[in-house]
Amino acid sequence: MLIWKRNLWVLWVGVFFTAASFSMVIPFLPIFLLQIGVQQHTEIWSGLIFSSAFFAGAIASPFWGRVADKYGRKPMIVRAGFVLFVIYTLMAFVTNPYQILVLRILQGLLSGFIPGAIALIGTNTPNDKVGYALSLISTASASGQIVGPLLGGGISSLIGNRWAFATAGLIVLISTLLIIFWVIEENFTPSKEKGSVRNDLKAAWLNHPLMLVIVLTVLASGSVMTVEPILPLYVVKLGGSSAHASLIAGIVFSLPGIASAIFAPFWGKWADKAGFNKVLVIGLFGGALGMLAQTFFSHIWGFSIIRFIFGIFFSAVFPALNGLVVKSTSENFRGRAFGLNQTANQIGGMVGPMIGGFLGGVFPVQSVFAVTGILLLIGTGIAYWHPADLKSIFKFKQTIKH
Repeated sequence: MLIWKRNLWVLWVGVFFTAASFSMVIPFLPIFLLQIGVQQHTEIWSGLIFSSAFFAGAIASPFWGRVADKYGRKPMIVRAGFVLFVIYTLMAFVTNPYQILVLRILQGLLSGFIPGAIALIGTNTPNDKVGYALSLISTASASGQIVGPLLGGGISSLIGNRWAFATAGLIVLISTLLIIFWVIEENFTPSKEKGSVRNDLKAAWLNHPLMLVIVLTVLASGSVMTVEPILPLYVVKLGGSSAHASLIAGIVFSLPGIASAIFAPFWGKWADKAGFNKVLVIGLFGGALGMLAQTFFSHIWGFSIIRFIFGIFFSAVFPALNGLVVKSTSENFRGRAFGLNQTANQIGGMVGPMIGGFLGGVFPVQSVFAVTGILLLIGTGIAYWHPADLKSIFKFKQTIKH
């Protein structure tokens, strides 16, 4: 088997396990807060805890991107894997929200498993196979997001959330060991530049196609994360039962992942023919309509169906954005480009839960879905009205000079 294919399949398994471990525990943090005694301002605490890791990650990602270009993407994946293992294990022993907050900040500062895997694939896959490879990795993440909530919800219902955290730590440890023994980063030339993150930001600023992708990443990530802090509590309300709250929330959380696992390969193949720009616009617009439609359903079944439809369209967005990052940068800058794009992802992930937590704590929950849909419509407009910039990515070849 070719090395790039083996890397792809091993990383697929690693990303699957890591996504599963994340979705096993993170979506249930609001419920876990209630279980450890946080009875007041739960939505605000939830938004703060969600946002803290993204804030820390936004600061740290450009640094880790530069380190990846210097020492390799594989060492960064391994480092992040061990960090997640330790943090999830420690999460099983927390007794108050302040401890959770500290661990989430450390997670943001030190992790980055899945972005590292995407960067490694982007630099070690033949150019004519990059779209296929990124779509396949998207199915790994989506499949992990399917299994994770179901597994985490089941474990939480049977033996408690603390055991779910411990299990997540073990799963991500297995993922890290797979990377250590089976992934070979053959296409890597260490960057000898003595530049700085400031210079990297300047280079990215001058790359207009890359900057457009970064802006869209902020909007896409921020919009989808607005619902994360309030969705578990809202699902419990719609379901009318708190006895199996974690299990019900897990099933609903898994629906967009199921849709993504089914339809992401279709979007990937179509992007190879029609272009990433068209796929991105359709994905953002369909996601916006799907999110707005969720404001009109007050029954768990109708809400679940709309969540699935939302997942069908939104599954096209991030693979397209990742593909555009690869196409808009040279190989010796790609680790830093993914680091900067990850910062954009983290900024959106930081702002989104804060908006969602605030709106959910002050206004009716439906307002969160409405705001999210509007943000996605804004992203659709940017992608649609600037097609020249996005299409120029395929002809753009940047040379970094310091």
